[in-house]
Amino acid sequence: MKTILFLCTGNSCRSQMAEGLARAILPGDCKIYSAGIRADGMNPKTVEVMSEIGIDVSKQFSKTMDDLGDVEPDVVVTLCENAEKNCPLYPKNVRHIHWPINDPHGKDVAAYRVARDEIKSKIENDLTL
Repeated sequence: MKTILFLCTGNSCRSQMAEGLARAILPGDCKIYSAGIRADGMNPKTVEVMSEIGIDVSKQFSKTMDDLGDVEPDVVVTLCENAEKNCPLYPKNVRHIHWPINDPHGKDVAAYRVARDEIKSKIENDLTL
């Protein structure tokens, strides 16, 4: 069983999408988490674009690394430069992957769809467990 952590700046858009997508796409024995450098709250457009593809993230909530407690990931995926730069130090056996996904925050819903689709493609094609 793999534990995967998706990190971005505010845990309101990209990492929330990644958490929902990974839960839908990856094997059921994977433990999936998301967090941010800070917790900005769930963005309503994130919920909207995920529901368009049949994934309900409305029960997910914004959290920081501290909120995760003793979660020990096998894989950490950073989704923005800020998260990559501020990613906590993990032991060498923790795999770190960086996907520089453009931040849709403050943009129209089309930008959220682009981010969602890019994250979905990366999970399906680039995330090898």
